[in-house]
Order: sequence, then C-alpha cells, then structure tokens
Amino acid sequence: MTAALPVSPIPVAPAGLTRRARRFVEVEGIRIPRQGIGRHRDAWIRHGIPAAEIDRVAAFQDRWGGLALPPAPFYEGGPRILDADIPEGSAAESWLIPVGDCRVSMAYGFMIGPGDEFGIHGSRWAPLHASTDGWVESLALAAHARRWAKTITRTTGKAVDSLDLDGYEQVPEVQGLTDTWWRDKDSLIAVYRGEAVGLDAPQCLEAHVYGGLDEWGLHGG
Repeated sequence: MTAALPVSPIPVAPAGLTRRARRFVEVEGIRIPRQGIGRHRDAWIRHGIPAAEIDRVAAFQDRWGGLALPPAPFYEGGPRILDADIPEGSAAESWLIPVGDCRVSMAYGFMIGPGDEFGIHGSRWAPLHASTDGWVESLALAAHARRWAKTITRTTGKAVDSLDLDGYEQVPEVQGLTDTWWRDKDSLIAVYRGEAVGLDAPQCLEAHVYGGLDEWGLHGG
C-alpha cells in the first residue's frame, strides 16, 4: 500500500478570490490536515441531519477546511482554523454549520447559514458576509489597509451611526451583510455590526477608519 502524501502547509487559494485575497491566503495562511466528512455521513443521517446539509459541510471542507489565517481585527480574531462540523438546528428553524473554534472564550460561535452566509450565532443569528469568500476578502482587505494607512481610527457604539458615508461606495468583494466595508478617494471604513446584532448589544458596534490611502492602498489588487 502506498503511504498518503503529507499535506503541504502552504495553501493554494480557491478560485474566485481577488488577487489581494489570493495573496493573503497563500502568503499569510497555513494549511493543516482537515477532517474528512465522508466517514461521518451515515452516523449524521441516523441522527436526522439531511443529506443536503452534509453535502454543504463537505463543500465547505473542500474549499476552506484546514485553513488557518491571521487573526481578524474584530470578533477576537475569528475562527482559529476554518473547519466545518455537524450541522445544528432543524428543518423548522433552518440549519447552521459550525465552521471553526474561537481563539478565545466567546459568547457566540462562527457558523455558515442556510444560504451559505458566513456569520456568528449568539443570542441570534447574525450573517456577516454572503459567503466565506466575503469573510476572507474582508480579512485580506483589513490586513492590506493596516499596512498602508497613514491613520487608523477606532469608533464605537452610537458614534458609528454618526459616521458620514456620503460619497463612499460599498466594497463589493467582501459581500457585506451585517458587516460592511466602504471606500472613497483616500480612505476605507470597516463597520462591524455582527456582535451588536448577534448579542443584541448595541454597545458592541464598532468601525475602523483607515485614512491617508493612495490608489494602491485603496485597492491592492
């Protein structure tokens, strides 16, 4: 029997990401062996998990499973490793898929929603981005903005709703839902509403303003 080849720790970015995000995944990320889903399929079906939900877990693992990325600037850094597990919920309430353990003890978990949205579930479900691609794009953009911004300003609570976004355009590649990114001629703004929504805690609302960016700083590929 031929021994299985070891998994390379250098990840290959999935197709469909921006050049900036591909570079982030392949330079900053680490790939570790991921758990196979096939061996759990029969047991999960016996526990009432629909086959379609198990297929979603397998699809996530194929694209993202085993990928460790640098900490996010919010949500206490995000999942330590992207790694899907047994779906939670029901047909009546919809199914959520856990996608990685938190780096520290948190009041919520990171989940994939019924439409493959990436989000958090605390007191309730808060979809942050329309897909995991959007989450990874947001991490890549934050890392890029931190590197090139001349100023970084953190705003919290009610002050976030007072930010003047007139003249800004929403950054499409992050696929923002509860969380959004905004771009104008020399700055980027990341608005993090997930904890405020998912924990019903408006005081957790936060925004990061990256100022003094040139064309490369605003886009970076």
